[in-house]
Order: sequence, then C-alpha cells, then structure tokens
Amino acid sequence: MALVPVAEALERLLDGAVPLGGESVPLIEAADRVLAEPVAALRTQPPFNTSAMDGYAVQAADVASVPSKLSVIGMAPAGRGFDGTVGRAQAVRIFTGAPLPDGADTIVIQENVRDLGGGDIEVIEPTVEWRNIRRVGLDFSKGDLLLEKGRVLDPAALSLAASANHPRVNVVKRPLVAIIATGDELLPPGSELGPDQIISSNAYGVAAAAQSVSARALDLGIAADRKDAIAALVRKAVAAGANVIVTLGGASVGDHDLIHDVLTGEGMTLGFWKIAMRPGKPLMFGLLGDIRCIGLPGNPVASLVCSQLFLKPLLARLGGRAYRQDIRQARLGTAMPANDLRQDYVRAVVREDHGELVATPFGIQDSSMLRMLADANGLVVRPPFAPASAAGDVCSVLMLR
Repeated sequence: MALVPVAEALERLLDGAVPLGGESVPLIEAADRVLAEPVAALRTQPPFNTSAMDGYAVQAADVASVPSKLSVIGMAPAGRGFDGTVGRAQAVRIFTGAPLPDGADTIVIQENVRDLGGGDIEVIEPTVEWRNIRRVGLDFSKGDLLLEKGRVLDPAALSLAASANHPRVNVVKRPLVAIIATGDELLPPGSELGPDQIISSNAYGVAAAAQSVSARALDLGIAADRKDAIAALVRKAVAAGANVIVTLGGASVGDHDLIHDVLTGEGMTLGFWKIAMRPGKPLMFGLLGDIRCIGLPGNPVASLVCSQLFLKPLLARLGGRAYRQDIRQARLGTAMPANDLRQDYVRAVVREDHGELVATPFGIQDSSMLRMLADANGLVVRPPFAPASAAGDVCSVLMLR
C-alpha cells in the first residue's frame, strides 16, 4: 500500500465526520460544552425599570435645579419594591436592582444628597429624566436569540443563559475515545519491571490530547500480543459506546503487529495504512460501523505527533468544535538537510528574537525520546523533498504550546 500524504490522510479521516447528537445537561455542568441548539430568552431582562445606583427615586422636574428639598416617603431595597407612588417634592430611598417606583422618572445618587433629618433630604446636584435607570428590556427581551448553535459555553455565555431563565441547555455529546495499548513488554507506571519490560506511557498523552478538545477518554489498559486479548478490549470499547477506538502499537508489519488483523476480523473497513510522514508512518485508519478506528504507532513521540495532527481534529469535529492547527512562520536557528519523500515534523524550541520567531530544532530526533518532545514548544514542518535550508531561512512551525 502506497504511503498516503498527510493532507490526504486527514481529509479521508475527517470525511463524513459530523457532530454527535445533543443531550440536555444542567447549566452548572455545561461549562466549555458546545450548544447543539440555539438559546432564546425565556424572559425579559431587566423585567422592569430598575435602579442602577443606590440613591433616591424622584421626579426629574423636582431636581432640575438645586438645591431642592424633598420628603422621603419610603424605601425600595432590591427584591422588595415600594408599593406607593412618588409625587411632587417626594423621594423614595432606593437601592441598586430595586424596581423604579410609580411616579418616579429618575434616580439621584446618594452622593448628591444631604440628609436634613426628620425625613427630609436636600438634592445638591441637578439630575435629568431617566438618569441612573436601567429601562425594561435593556439587555434582552423574551424571545430574543441570545446564543447561536455551535457556541462554546464560556463563562459569559453560561451567565447569559442563566439570566434568560434556562436551568439546562442542549449541548453536543462529548466524543468517547477508547484507548487500547498493546504489547507484552508494557507495564503500567509504578510497576516493578522485569529485564525485558518498559513502562506504558502513550495512553496518558493520548488521553490528554483527547481531553484538550473536551472529549472523554476511556483507558482500557494493556492487551497482550495475542489476537484474542486485543479483540476482547476492542469489544469492550464497542460495548462502552466509543465513538473512536485508538490502539497504541501493533499497527506496523512485524510478526506481533496484530491490530490490522484483529480490527478487520471484528468488521473494520480499512481506510488507509501508512502515511508519508515522520514520525508516524505506521498510522492506520478504518471504520468499524460508525466507530472510527485509529491505529497509532507504538513509538511515544510518533503517537503524540499523530494525536496532534489527526486525533484532535477528528474529536473536535465530532464534538461540534472548530479546530485549526497553530501554524506560524519562523526563521530557522540552524541549518537543516534536504528532506526525502515523507513530510517531517521536527521537534524544536521556538523563541522570539527582535520581533521574529526563531525555531531551533534539536540535534537528535529519535521517535522514542519523550523528554525532547516535552521540552519542545513547536514542530518544524518540512514538506516532502524540501531542499536543504540554511540558518535564517523561513520555515513553517506547528506550535505545541
């Protein structure tokens, strides 16, 4: 099977992927979720003319010129309005958020009033009609469209939905990713290792990549290098309702690389296998019914680079999110040799120098070296057959953080 170009692989992997259905969740659980339906106002806000300041509700005609002496006839705290009517030369003590009493048409702030005692006040600054009043419907009216379908519910959007009297919202379901590591040599962190064993690390980075686009991650553990062991975990993933199954390792062509055989045996239709990229050539993709299966390489760096390039865009689309890789232009901090037929993703440190980004690749790029990936904040993208580059040449960088 010929190597698939990166752009074509991504296009094929995303083909037919649409946002999952909606589910109703309480507003308190809806942070960072994506609206599956628009939100309209169930009420008018504010529902009445409201004082915007602490002060006195009066008739504007009485305070057009000052000083002006008024009699205080009552009080209107927030949540309990004044029942009477404000007449000429009268005032009601009012607090922020309280309804404007009948008869009043302006608010004199308390800083512009002198208490004369005996229930009288003196206004010392003139105030015009409707000053310091929030008119009914200032923010929105019942039936107004407030939030569009597809909006990510950030703090402001959540508060707006709440103020419109929505206790719940309908949001796109979060994709579920089932992660299956494979290999007789793997043990979980914290294990006592034998002479031929290593720690299984990839699942944690892949889960974090999934969660970074608000997907759910289900770690199904480590399958031994046996078809029946791998198949058992694949069936668990299907039973759990996974939208995506990610396998780690076992997708190459060695005698113990069994993923392809197991998944096709379970009914998967192969989409592609092997990509023209470095690291990550053995990546595999297929469809098991409605479930998208991605076989990631076993090498840790390749696994995480492929998660960045393929898994995150897929999960974002299933979750109703827009997603775009952060690609920037930079100057190379060191020379680079000509590239071969595979698109290269080279770990680098990117820094700013005199207003320009400078990307300096690490000297060693072995795909097992996780520490170098953790230290890198960008990947220099080298197209297939790119000629040799000198220090200072312009390059494209995929930013990682």
